[in-house]
Amino acid sequence: MTEEIIIAGFGGQGVLSMGKILCYSGVMQGKEVSWMPSYGPEMRGGTANVTVIISDERISSPILNAFDSAIILNQQSMDKFEPKVKPGGVLLYDPNGITRHPEREDISIYRCNGAEEAARMGAIRSFNMLMLGAFLKIKPIVEMDNVLKGLKKSLPERYHNLIPQNEKALRRGMEIVQEVKKKVEG
Repeated sequence: MTEEIIIAGFGGQGVLSMGKILCYSGVMQGKEVSWMPSYGPEMRGGTANVTVIISDERISSPILNAFDSAIILNQQSMDKFEPKVKPGGVLLYDPNGITRHPEREDISIYRCNGAEEAARMGAIRSFNMLMLGAFLKIKPIVEMDNVLKGLKKSLPERYHNLIPQNEKALRRGMEIVQEVKKKVEG
């Protein structure tokens, strides 16, 4: 099993953290991992993305031109990365701020109203965990126990009091994700 993922959005949405937690979770499961962030100098508010690879085998290169899965959190990322999802792949997105929804017929498309749900929960900073939970419902590539260990490992100790809130958000994301379009078999 090798899963090649792009997570993309604005800086400050927890894009890089989401990737780091996925990688730590993979390590906890004895997988090979790669985490390669990319962001502009403005960080918060600028675009940010991270390439994550989780594999049973050694990873030859962290540089990818196409992805098995994409988690998209803003329109610029949708425009850039929707075409780079491999045929048969998965695209998960938050519709908040999206003006052109994905339209491909050769991939499976899912929506999670993560920003809306994070606001409803009074936990705006858990937005990324809602999206990660939604992704893991679609593609359970790491076990929840390991995600919680990865969360503990990646969060500074002063924020460990937020782990229960983040776990709640992960589980809520799994509940609210919606299938928009299943890949057309052909």
